[in-house]
This record gives sequence, structure tokens and C-alpha cells, in this order.
Amino acid sequence: MSGTPLEIHEKSVDDFRNFVDSPYEEVVCKTYRLNHTYQTVDFVAKQKETHLSFSKGTMTLWDMFKRLEKLVDESDPDNNLPQIFHAFQTAETLRRDFPEHDWLHLVGLIHDLGKMLVLPEFGENPQWAVVGDTFPVGCAFSPKICKALFFCDNPDVLNFRFNTLHGIYQPECGLANLQMSWGHDEYMYQVLVHNGTTLPQLGLNIIRFHSFYVWHRDGGYSYLMNDDTDHETLKWCQRFSQADLYSKATKVPTQEDLDALMPYYKGLVAKYLPKETLNW
Repeated sequence: MSGTPLEIHEKSVDDFRNFVDSPYEEVVCKTYRLNHTYQTVDFVAKQKETHLSFSKGTMTLWDMFKRLEKLVDESDPDNNLPQIFHAFQTAETLRRDFPEHDWLHLVGLIHDLGKMLVLPEFGENPQWAVVGDTFPVGCAFSPKICKALFFCDNPDVLNFRFNTLHGIYQPECGLANLQMSWGHDEYMYQVLVHNGTTLPQLGLNIIRFHSFYVWHRDGGYSYLMNDDTDHETLKWCQRFSQADLYSKATKVPTQEDLDALMPYYKGLVAKYLPKETLNW
């Protein structure tokens, strides 16, 4: 039994990504101010050194979901629901809209699991270093980035190596060669690669770049794209974003809903993750 797909109740597009007068605006602004001040080339390098040794322990995906049941994303102006509800809403929207791509359903379910970085065993990282829109470091920050005015205190802005249009990159270098701001996207991508997932590269790219809104929504940094792979990733990140954002339904799934869906998603995890227990 795969369970009956979750019913999704759409809200108006205008109800989402409200960074002006959201009821959560104060905490959102604080998160972005810290993020834009401290996400530097040096910070990203240090975070990779710390977290990509995968020495934080072993745990299944389902164990991790249990740990994140109460986590609320402080960069999200749209809702204050725990992450597990958003995970299933995204996955079920993709299941409805792209029934033939089961790998995409799993991507929807696990795309935000990297937010585990806020947990004590991962160093209890502050949310500004885990959540929020992502962007390349090592080149000029686009004015299209959400809350871009907060980059005024970022030291890389004054570094001539990092503050030009291309910075440390070559034109059309390709997304795979970018050093992205550190957070849950990059971490979850690296966890999956390290643990030998058989998800297609396109699915991994979606996880890695799903928060890169300035690129897939606003057209920023297009001069760093280099081939058909990047353009295919762009197309699917845009499709994924529709499910990621607009599935934040008025009807919150109940525990009974989630229990009914579990057999289907457990089957996908078994299909695309050869090891049940993962190194984190």
C-alpha cells in the first residue's frame, strides 16, 4: 500500500515569500542580517572542513525526521510549522504533479533535512548558518538577493578578490564549480553523495540549489552557467520551487495522514539509498 496522496489546498501565490510585513518579519530580518554579514569565503571553507568529515555519527533518515519534528525555520516568512509537515506537503505536491518521477518525490521529502545542522550533535549551529536563501561567495553579491542591504557589513565586500562581477570564478564556469553560502542545501547534497545515493544527478542538483532563488527565480548569476546541465537544473529548480513554496497548505497534515504515506516513502528511501543507516 502506498497510501492515498495527501490532499493539497492551494493558497494565493501572493501569500508567499512576503518579506515586507509577514507576522514573522522581525525574526526573519534578524536571521538574514546575520547570514549576510557572516557568510564569507573563509566561513564557508571552515564549515566544509567541520561538517564534511561525516564524523557526527550514524542515523537513518527516519531517525533524523523524528529529531526535526519541532524545528521551525526562522528565515521563512510564510509559516511557523515544524519541518516535517513542509517535507510531506512538498513531496506530495510533486507526487501529484509529476507522478512518473518517483525520485523527485523523494527529493521533495528530504530537501530540507540538512537543517539538522541546528541540532546539538552537529554543533547547534545558529539558524543564520543553516537556513535562508543561498548565493555564491567569492564574487559580488547580487542586489537581487533577498535582504541584500544587509551585505553592507560583510568583509568580503571590501576584498578586491571577491567583490567583482566574476570574483574568483571564470565566466560560464558552471554551477558545479561555485562555492555557495553554507547551509542545509549544500550539506544535504554532500551527505547523499557521501552515502552513495542512486538519485539522479538532476535530483541532487535540485537539493543543492533549491534555495538559490536569486538564480532560479530572479535570473541572477546566469553568466556563471555553462552547459545544458545547468539549464536543465534551472528548469527543474523552477518546477520544484512551485511545490516547495506553494504547498504550504491551509490544511496541515495530521499524524494519521503521515502514517498512511510512510509505506510509499519508505519504499523510495530503500530504492535510492543503498545504506539504511547513513554517516552524517
